[in-house]
Amino acid sequence: MSADGSRVHVEMHGPDGAPAVVLAHGWTCSTRFWAAQIRELAADHRVVAYDQRGHGRTPAVAGAGHSTEALADDLEAVLAAALAPGERAVLAGHSMGGMTLMAAASRPGFVEHAAAALLCSTGSSRLVAESLVVPMRAGAFRTRLTRAVLGSRAPLGPVTPVSRRILRYATMAPGAAPERVAECARIVHACPRSTRVAWSHVLAGLDLDAGVREMRLPTAVVAGTADRLTPIVHARALAASLPECVGLVELAGTGHMTPVEAPEAVTAEIRKLVEAHLGRDGAAGREARTVRETPARRESLATRDSLTTRDSLTTRDSLTTRDAAAQRDPVAARDAPVPRESTTAREAPARRESATTWQAPAQRGSVTVHKAPAGPGTPTTQEQEETA
Repeated sequence: MSADGSRVHVEMHGPDGAPAVVLAHGWTCSTRFWAAQIRELAADHRVVAYDQRGHGRTPAVAGAGHSTEALADDLEAVLAAALAPGERAVLAGHSMGGMTLMAAASRPGFVEHAAAALLCSTGSSRLVAESLVVPMRAGAFRTRLTRAVLGSRAPLGPVTPVSRRILRYATMAPGAAPERVAECARIVHACPRSTRVAWSHVLAGLDLDAGVREMRLPTAVVAGTADRLTPIVHARALAASLPECVGLVELAGTGHMTPVEAPEAVTAEIRKLVEAHLGRDGAAGREARTVRETPARRESLATRDSLTTRDSLTTRDSLTTRDAAAQRDPVAARDAPVPRESTTAREAPARRESATTWQAPAQRGSVTVHKAPAGPGTPTTQEQEETA
């Protein structure tokens, strides 16, 4: 339950006692956006993913409930319910999810639980002015036109070949794999129009530059060089402003949807942060969570109107199971992430090996440019289509 009484849908994957990772998705997306990261990390991490308000399975809110303060409230509520007191985690946010981390950076809950952070394809201000979605010279007219396009109330309708081409142009690289474009289209089209429009207004006036300076923890930045929605200039500005930036990774030829377009690179950056910054402090917090739970936490986990917990993962209204997916979309069910109870330890070595393909810079000010992998050997993520 968030500060204003709003309910937040949370999913938990992976074994108890494992290092914790918290994932915050972006505008018009849902927990399904992190399918590749959940699938790869859940073998040896406890992965917490949640739907931002109005997205996925988190209910919509009234107009006043759309603000960066509300995003910070929701993240604090998730951290309080999913982690034991003092337990540390690596937090990763994509697009609006990264902005959520910036908005919450000075909050007590964030300071208590965040050991390190990953900012993917995001920015702190001037989002509309810097956007390259409208292909014309920068200036006041382009800014007004971009604001109108991104804030349009036009319904997206069903996913069609035309809508997939539009989505690829605006949010993905020209060479993005068709199956990944289709996956993103299903997720984005499932977002309610009212939610899409309400948050577009918040993003248009965003100014979280002060929040960036409050992120006093090891933070890595990942962005695609072909991102039109939040161009690479934002990532470079973040890397220059963060008090403790541990690296800027620029993914050559990748668009805005980095966790889907370059899942191996994003997952590897999360793993690296876990290995570097969830040491003894994180282990102590995990031990406290597995050995004891405070009365307040037990009450939170038992309350139907609070955050969704592990028990709800086995019910029809929580995580999508493979059987349900197979009934509605056999192809998507093939690659859907499985709950932590179904994850086997034998998968962990291969996943750790795949993560070593990507190496992030270890020093502030350094920049690594990666060529995003492509081809039949690159894992893809597909999930069933559902209406929010």
